[in-house]
Amino acid sequence: MEQILGPVWDTLPEPMRVQMGGYATAFWRALPQIVLAVVFLALVWLAVRMVNWIVPKALGRARMRRAMRDVIVMLLTVGLWLMGVLTAATIAFPSITPGEALAALGVGGVAIGFAFRDVFENFLAGILLLIREPFSKSDFIECQGIDGQVEDITIRDTHIRQTDGQLVVAPNAMFFKNPVTIRTATGLRRTTIIVGVAYGEDVDAAREVITEAVRHVDTVRDDVKDVQIFAQEFGDSSINFEVTWWTGSKPVDIRRSRDKVVAAVKRALDETGIEIPFPYRTLTFKEPLPIRQRDDDA
Repeated sequence: MEQILGPVWDTLPEPMRVQMGGYATAFWRALPQIVLAVVFLALVWLAVRMVNWIVPKALGRARMRRAMRDVIVMLLTVGLWLMGVLTAATIAFPSITPGEALAALGVGGVAIGFAFRDVFENFLAGILLLIREPFSKSDFIECQGIDGQVEDITIRDTHIRQTDGQLVVAPNAMFFKNPVTIRTATGLRRTTIIVGVAYGEDVDAAREVITEAVRHVDTVRDDVKDVQIFAQEFGDSSINFEVTWWTGSKPVDIRRSRDKVVAAVKRALDETGIEIPFPYRTLTFKEPLPIRQRDDDA
């Protein structure tokens, strides 16, 4: 090695050799402080691990919400690493004061913030969502065309399982900046169907039959809010009733309740002889049509 480096070192200019020698001397002088800084960072790492293990359990005994526990642990972790890095920098380089290191970190943080603006935006939106908790895991929500059940809320994104089984991972900033419909905010949701009866039927009698049929469906919560039935319009071939009732708030509750209500209304109208008409069409011709009598002997 000396046979290789020796000639190379001799070929370097004298100022460069002096400068490189100064760097080597400075490095060897600072090496003990650098080792101490690395050891200190290892201790910080152990402290962070202990915080991540002890704090969630302590907060869990206090029955704090999981979202708040995650935010507190994250803030403690970031704070410990920030103070640890600043302290390690002052240990390794005693000429650097904590204020100077913090100022340098601030300037670098501004540059990083511009470069990763979207990442930090989702990060801050995730913290606010976890603290405010407008919706939680297992809620059914809709936002920007995404409709499904919340499976997980992380610092950066939210996982939504759509009703067709597909998983959507959406950035938290989308839920923070846009309106979010929380379908399961309460245990009840209103649903509506349209029922048509023939023009020849008695409107009041048809309304009573439909009302009794809907009330006897087990998924209809008429004990909480009444079933509402209104004659809505004169349709092309029927008088249409708007039938409204309350049931469970999950999408499957809505579909199941509609299925039972439609079947019950159809059964009740058939049993009482009230007609549910097919669409009728009346054809008018400008000229009278010739009527040909069929010859039975032909």
